[in-house]
Amino acid sequence: MLEITNIHKRFGEVHALKNVSLNLNAGLFGLLGPNGAGKSTLMRTLATLQAPDEGKITFNGEDIVANPNSVRQVLGYLPQDFGVYPRMSAEALLDHIGVLKGLTNKSERRQQIVELLEQINLTKFKSAPVSTYSGGMKQRFGVAQAMLGDPKILIVDEPTAGLDPEERQRFLNLLSEAGEDKIIILSTHIVEDVRDLCPDMAIMGEGEIVARGAPEALIDRIRKHVWRKTIDKDQVDLMKDKYNVLSTRLLMGKVVVTVLADGKPEAGFKQSDPKLEDAYFAHLKRLV
Repeated sequence: MLEITNIHKRFGEVHALKNVSLNLNAGLFGLLGPNGAGKSTLMRTLATLQAPDEGKITFNGEDIVANPNSVRQVLGYLPQDFGVYPRMSAEALLDHIGVLKGLTNKSERRQQIVELLEQINLTKFKSAPVSTYSGGMKQRFGVAQAMLGDPKILIVDEPTAGLDPEERQRFLNLLSEAGEDKIIILSTHIVEDVRDLCPDMAIMGEGEIVARGAPEALIDRIRKHVWRKTIDKDQVDLMKDKYNVLSTRLLMGKVVVTVLADGKPEAGFKQSDPKLEDAYFAHLKRLV
């Protein structure tokens, strides 16, 4: 179990993490929030790249703030941005990273690399320098290096950014298969990634955890309270002044406005089945 208890992190005047607490068991956990919510700060802290100013983090009872090496041996981390050696091929770089991770048996290390390259669909590009890869290919390589060594904790920060739909689905399938026996933390601002993959999730805003639960449970909290109406563009500001507007969406020159209300706000609104995106905005705006 990974236990995060009341952690805080400040950067000068910016309070990036505020009293964050989470208990995580094996399986896929989604951390959903807008850019600037503190997700990457939390991921870097869990990856032992920085220590919290206050609070405690333990893995299976071991204090990883006091003893970061205790978790580094079982940790895989895909940051939002990562660099590569410019002239090394994917195969050679994975071999180098494997050695750094303590995979000393050459044949076992080689077997893992072959299997990972196949899983991320990079086998035929294994001899090319990683620096020549497209953005999506580099992201897939990042997944492979994070999963090398069969880590017990896998942290992936905005992993599907830059991936086309086919690559995104391949990546999500890979995470789904890997999530049975390890803790996988998927940090993202893309609602669909969490909806499709994670049985447990949290919503983060302004450095705080504002909601936690299964996606369907968070949706249930606003069921029968979501209303939608198609309006003219010049009516949007008026709607925002009058109602708790969750979101607006352009549709063929008009705007579909989604409102959270106990009853029908006014003529023209229709009650709608809520989506995870609606629950996300409702919790993020502290309306539930």
